[in-house]
Amino acid sequence: MNTENTKAQMRKGILEFCILSLINKREMYVSDIIEELKKGKLDVVEGTLYPLLTRLKNGEFLSYRWEESTSGPPRKYYEITEKGKLFLSELENTWNDLTYSVNLITNPE
Repeated sequence: MNTENTKAQMRKGILEFCILSLINKREMYVSDIIEELKKGKLDVVEGTLYPLLTRLKNGEFLSYRWEESTSGPPRKYYEITEKGKLFLSELENTWNDLTYSVNLITNPE
């Protein structure tokens, strides 16, 4: 059995939750998101992140604005919408329930 595949699937499953949590703190540019995810030991490349951000934007969980950059092309800054905040709250509840259940199973007293 390939444990790398299982670990990758587990990380993908929580990536949306982590991204929304980060953007909920402040609006962010893609490189900011990648940097924060790396700090949390989640290495994500732009090729993974952009489709996810697009899906969240199309679902109206995120919006964005363009800002001119002095060091290159304009930058797209993402912010969470009210719908996104509600969705994030649901994800937080689900995460808390899930971690509680997994801890009960994997760490019996």
